[in-house]
Parts: sequence; structure tokens; C-alpha cells
Amino acid sequence: MTHCPSDPTPAAQQPGRLYVVATPIGNLGDISLRAIQTLSSVDLIACEDTRHTKKLCRHLNITTPLVSYFREREQEKATALLKLLCEGKQIALVSDAGTPAICDPGAVLVNKARAAGIDIVAIAGPSALAAALSIAGLPLADFFFGGFLPASATARKQLFNTLAPLPYPLIFYEAPHRIRASLADMAATLGDRQALLFRELTKIHEECLEGPLSVLHEKVKDRVKGELVLIVHGAACQPPPPEDLDDLLRWYRDEQHSSLKQAVVRIAADLDLPRSQVYKKALAVWQEIVPRTGAGPNNPY
Repeated sequence: MTHCPSDPTPAAQQPGRLYVVATPIGNLGDISLRAIQTLSSVDLIACEDTRHTKKLCRHLNITTPLVSYFREREQEKATALLKLLCEGKQIALVSDAGTPAICDPGAVLVNKARAAGIDIVAIAGPSALAAALSIAGLPLADFFFGGFLPASATARKQLFNTLAPLPYPLIFYEAPHRIRASLADMAATLGDRQALLFRELTKIHEECLEGPLSVLHEKVKDRVKGELVLIVHGAACQPPPPEDLDDLLRWYRDEQHSSLKQAVVRIAADLDLPRSQVYKKALAVWQEIVPRTGAGPNNPY
């Protein structure tokens, strides 16, 4: 483990402390007294965007110096801040909104500080994830949080295929300009599941849209604005799939509504079988429903 360099002289400076401070996700009234006290008393505030944090500090009459700490230069910024911590500086880390290091910069500095033996203190507070969960009314404690969805449609669909069998809710952040495409990809990959879409949580125009993914896709036809949190219901509980390969393929086809290719990929991986072997069986099973009328489909493998 790497520690802050020690000074053998009696005047050696004790290392500082890193405070990870949650800030409002919209409503400035959500700032905690402890967060205000911390931001007012530290030597430096490291923030995702100094312009954004300056507005918050001005609102709270906080005059602590600010320094930028953003994702594109996170390694470099974290190294410089660690040096200051080792020299005894007290530093607060904030993001533009919510809790740092949850889909925002922060993890790099936290890990470097911990490796160097720096004390790290969480100043808990607002989080879009916790806020959405608290008003979603989900009956289960388990959920999958995927953060921001991939910008690429191909990457999104691959992710949804991987998550499709999970029986608990799937929670994501999404940008307004991609939400329609993401909803369409989800409906095509996961099926038309029930979902909740939260917009502008804690703000004046806070809104919750609820319904099947296809309905939400239509509701956001006009360009939406603001931060979005999407909660999609998990896969319906299914009986254990049959052990016979033909029956297993029928189960994927009829109960899971999988495509032939999806079924082949999953079964081959789960049973450690050659895809070509599973594909031959799958062709026969799928032709029970769609009789062969001409040349068969090209083997995708």
C-alpha cells in the first residue's frame, strides 16, 4: 500500500482528510447542514464544474476556494489533489449534482486517497437513484443499477440481452436526446415490460411517467428535457427450463419469446455445447411453427 511520504522532523504535517459530499440534484433545499458546515470549513472544494458549484456556494454564502475535478482529466487531477491531502489540506469532493463517484467523477481520487492512508468521510445526501427508488413502490429490495446507458445502439442491445433474464428491476440514468432510442431498444430486446420514467426529480417540473415501454416511447415523442431515471420491471418468474434440448429450445421460443439466434447463443453458453449443434436442433424446432417454404436461413455461425 502506498502512503503519504513522511517527514522525520518534529514539525511534520499530519495528512488531511477527504470529504465526499452529496449536493442537491435539483432543489437547493435538500442540502444538509453537515454538507454546508463541511464545504465552509475545508481548505478546498474539488468540483466537477467550478461554474456550477460556484452558484451553489454563492447561494449558501460559502467562500471556500474551488478547483476543477472532471472525468476527462481525473487521473491527473486526482494526483494533484492527493499531494495536497498529503500536505495536510482538508478537501471536499463534490459533483454537479448528487453523490460523487455514483456515475460521476470521484472514484479515482477516493481510491488514491485510501491507498495513501488518507481518512475519507462520506457526507451523505441526495442521490437520483435513491430518490427514484423511494417513490417507485417496488415490492422487492433487490435491483440492478446500470448507471448511464451506452450511447451506441449495438452496445445497448448487447447489455439488454445480458440483463434480460434478471428477475428484479433494472434501473438506469439516460440523457434526454437518447431516451426514445433507448426505450425502443428495450422494448425490442426485453419485451414490452412495465416501466417508470422519472424526470427532473426534486425540481419544479418533476414528473413520473408509468406504463409499458412502448407507451413511454410514445409519451416522450416530443423532445424531453432534464435528468431522467428509468426503472424497468424484471423478467417474470418462470419455471425451471426443461433438460431435454428440444424442450429447452421450445421453452426459449414460447415462454421467453427469444429469437432463434438468442436461444442458440444462450443455450450453447449455458450447456457448453457447440453452437452449430444447437443451431441444427433450433432450426427444426422453429420450423414447427414456421414451415420451411424455400431455402433455409443462412447459418449465422
